[in-house]
Amino acid sequence: MLFNDIFRRLRFALSLDNKATIKLMKLVEYDLDENYLMSMMLHEEEKGFLPCRDKVLSLFLDALIIEKRGKREGSIPVVLKAGERLSNNDILRKIKIAMNYQQEDMMKILRLAGFNVGKSELTALFRKPDHRSYRVCYDQLLRNFLQGMVKLHRPDVKSKK
Repeated sequence: MLFNDIFRRLRFALSLDNKATIKLMKLVEYDLDENYLMSMMLHEEEKGFLPCRDKVLSLFLDALIIEKRGKREGSIPVVLKAGERLSNNDILRKIKIAMNYQQEDMMKILRLAGFNVGKSELTALFRKPDHRSYRVCYDQLLRNFLQGMVKLHRPDVKSKK
């Protein structure tokens, strides 16, 4: 899944306009240029499209955590180093933390999107990669989770089918 899609869907689910997104990014001391933001919101085939970098999505998710949960004393968001990748598991974990979702909340959100997962499957997504029960979060699960978030937070919006 393109990070642009994840960024776009999260902004939509949480009703964040450009001004709110730029303000949010200031929480992690990142000056998001509005032109870059607009280029990230374009679809891949559109002229002017720019890919959303791992670093930007990671900082956006960290900013959401700070906005929703408050800043932890003495901690600063870890900026991804060059070459470091953000996995779907990392993205799901950061969303879970930011929104203060419990296991049942996450299962409900996935059910809203018509995607059922068991408790053990969901728990496995949050384990360390070297754990024997670790499970990779594939694009389909993340896509359905974001779709469920839209249905939960924006019930007024009809989905496109």
